[in-house]
Amino acid sequence: MLMPKRTKWRKQMKGRSRGKSFNGNKIEFGEYAIKAIEAGRIDSRQIEAARITMTRRINRMGKTWIRVFPDKPLTAKPLETRMGKGKGSVDKWVMNIKPGRIIFEMTGVAEELSREALTLAQHKLPFKTKIISRKDSNEIY
Repeated sequence: MLMPKRTKWRKQMKGRSRGKSFNGNKIEFGEYAIKAIEAGRIDSRQIEAARITMTRRINRMGKTWIRVFPDKPLTAKPLETRMGKGKGSVDKWVMNIKPGRIIFEMTGVAEELSREALTLAQHKLPFKTKIISRKDSNEIY
């Protein structure tokens, strides 16, 4: 699972996810990529599940890049716990995703196979995405 090695001592707040992504919205490394169309929150387990399905589909031939990293802790209190007594412990690590953000990139395999692998990875993600190529990546959203 992806998670930071260490963090500061304070627990973060959830925050908001507004607007479009201006960082990480262009294909930098591969030929094909998954781009987010709507805002959402991606968990470290969802990233790992999508990565595993992609690499299995391409038989570990091509190269994939994960362009997101979950560095925001989400806390949760245990079930059947009374109110009060402070904030809960860290439950999972997430990253807020804005529309236009590139999530995965891939290169080194044929276009048809890479589109199949990225489609399988899309099903593991909790928000709408689309597959783009380096040729048509100049559009922002």
